[in-house]
Amino acid sequence: MSCHLIYYEGGVKKMRPINLREEYLPLRNGGEQASILKAVRSGDESRKKNLVQFNYSCLPNDDGSLRGSKRMSTTVAMDIDHVPAEEMQPMKERIISKKQELDLIMLEESARGKGYHLVFKRKPELSQEDNLKWASQLLGVEYDKGAKDITRVFYTTTEKELIYLDDRVFEQTLATPVISSVVEKSLSEIHEISPRATLGRDDKGEGIPVMTSLDKRIRFIAEGVMKEKKLERSDFIDDGGRHNSVKIFLSAATQLLEPQETNAILAELMPEHWNDENIQKLVSDFYAKYTDPSQKLTKVQEEIFLGSRRLRDSSTTLGMTSPLSSRLSEAHGEISGGEPMPQMPSEKKLPKLIRLLTRNTPVQYKAAVAHAVFPPLGTHLKEVSFEYTDYVQHEATLMNCLMAHTGAGKGCIDEPIRHIMADIKRRDEENTRREAEWKKDCQKKGANKDKQVRPEGLVIQEIDPDMTKPALVTRMDEAEGHFVYVKLNEIDLFEQLKGQTGKQHFQLMCLAFDPGAEFGQTRIGTQSVTARPKCRFNWNACTTIQKGRKFFSRVLTDGPISRINFCTIPEMEIGAEQPIYGKYDSAFDEELKPYIDNLVAARGKVDCPQAFKLAKKLQEECAEFARLSQDETYWNLSHRAIVIAWLKACVLYVANGNKWEKQIDDFVRWSLQYDLWCKMQFFGEDIERANQENERIGSRGPQNMLELLPNEFTVDDAKRVRRQQGKDNNGNRCMRMIRTWVNRGYVIQNTEYSFKKSEKYVTKRN
Repeated sequence: MSCHLIYYEGGVKKMRPINLREEYLPLRNGGEQASILKAVRSGDESRKKNLVQFNYSCLPNDDGSLRGSKRMSTTVAMDIDHVPAEEMQPMKERIISKKQELDLIMLEESARGKGYHLVFKRKPELSQEDNLKWASQLLGVEYDKGAKDITRVFYTTTEKELIYLDDRVFEQTLATPVISSVVEKSLSEIHEISPRATLGRDDKGEGIPVMTSLDKRIRFIAEGVMKEKKLERSDFIDDGGRHNSVKIFLSAATQLLEPQETNAILAELMPEHWNDENIQKLVSDFYAKYTDPSQKLTKVQEEIFLGSRRLRDSSTTLGMTSPLSSRLSEAHGEISGGEPMPQMPSEKKLPKLIRLLTRNTPVQYKAAVAHAVFPPLGTHLKEVSFEYTDYVQHEATLMNCLMAHTGAGKGCIDEPIRHIMADIKRRDEENTRREAEWKKDCQKKGANKDKQVRPEGLVIQEIDPDMTKPALVTRMDEAEGHFVYVKLNEIDLFEQLKGQTGKQHFQLMCLAFDPGAEFGQTRIGTQSVTARPKCRFNWNACTTIQKGRKFFSRVLTDGPISRINFCTIPEMEIGAEQPIYGKYDSAFDEELKPYIDNLVAARGKVDCPQAFKLAKKLQEECAEFARLSQDETYWNLSHRAIVIAWLKACVLYVANGNKWEKQIDDFVRWSLQYDLWCKMQFFGEDIERANQENERIGSRGPQNMLELLPNEFTVDDAKRVRRQQGKDNNGNRCMRMIRTWVNRGYVIQNTEYSFKKSEKYVTKRN
């Protein structure tokens, strides 16, 4: 059993198993449980000891007592305490979003209502504390270090505070053996002692399979092997073919994975049988008898290995994918599998405004919302400019396109945007009423010379997509230095802008981004609109990935894609629980108001030296990766992507009362990585084909070509790598690439035609 009720007998604390949900819930709801809990939450801590108590981490001693028990159950109880009130809801959502990866068994509010108790499936190869550390890192939260002993109990709450319960908590299970000091140590220590050992030892000398924690590199290799061997997950749970499926997997995996890494994959593929004696013997035999470290890798194994190395350096390569990870992504969905998208910083590392705007958003939507809020925020700035690193003045022109699969929940951006735009909408409604009255008067008087002239001050910023070009020009002309703004549920609604035939709506996007560009028309007729105002135009749009790629397919190399900020939503598993949103109420608006007021009050040129410095740093990082990857598509997209990221930093700076937050650095760097990741995922290959370059091997992201070369290489080696990556060597391009590397200190020249990597870039061989 994993769940035990605590009781006292003769002054001794004992525990008994709870077998059924029907027995468990009445214990939570019975007696004075509700009234005691109410008293505790009102501040009467003395009543806490009268609450029902459960233990989820250990089994009783032979006499039923709890004290001193050394027998671990198959689950681990974790206490997250002292959570600020405003972080309770986001933390709950974070835990639920990680339910599958965590293998969550139970989640409840703590007795004082200032934290959570959760129970998850134990990783038997880890100690109690290392299990808690693993879960803590996964969730990005701190656990109560005073509650790490397996005998600690939870003062429980009522069913009302019970958020999640899996009936596995009542399953009859055998005790996890007391593991020896070697296996009880942290995972890093295990590797140091015996890097290729498959078995630990219990105190009776029996073998205990050892496995490591899964990470993206191990998953990447496993998926590559399964794809190559045409294995499915179902093959590993088929009673008749399980053994052979493992054998097929091992035939390719043992050259790429350590035994404990293989066990970690098998434990996920076949949780009930991975540690069966016959399976573990098969694993041991393969590593002992059939795995030769000097054996040459197959071409597929080489590609898998090199792809896995790209993941190791993802933090310094702006989250770009390798060719194989992209192909695996395509095999598992439009944007799933392979290397994951760059992960959004934790809440504590978010700027205050972004933390507020994403607070009510379920975890899987936070990244999309964090990008989508910038066009409406920028729309509040009037004639405010910022100086970029080339000393060109930019206004906060921000355009965002959310591309995600059908049914992904693209409406997640609606409420945050509605509340940001609320003040503008109120003024627009008043001016729309004034304009309607004037039109009505004009209709009554016809050609009468006494009819009223068009009223002044008709600033209407939020527009409809189905207006004519003259109407749009009029809105921009009368905006008095403000931006006009539109939100589209589908990107192709841009084509409804009457008069914007062919590619003219794309030209509008380009004009909007470019500093000082004008948008208008000149007409001879006295009733026609003649004006050329500065093009201040911000927008949000949503689309499916398929529609989005089709929409932009005609302008892949014309500039719109590089000027737009893209975001997406990860695909949820089939049958996932409905995401729960927080409340966007008057309290939310009150918190948002100071930021909006700061944006509205700003005027003229705003100097932000921190944003200027950050832009310089991002340029250096992108340039270095571009030199190493020699990927022209990435390099071309990065220029304006950095400008977009920099503008976000400037907007956050102004919204914060012209005060810089250190969190802006981390957020903006991630925002750039995320934007480039989306662009390379959705359009990278299409742009390359449009530029009539040799098609790369299914690549959706650049590779570091220096890393693909041996530590000492020749010009011929470099030419070979360029050919493999689909790049030509005409015009002595290979030598220009090498000269760039030499000048930058990446490589050192040995002879006229041979080179070696500098110490920083030497590839460490496994």
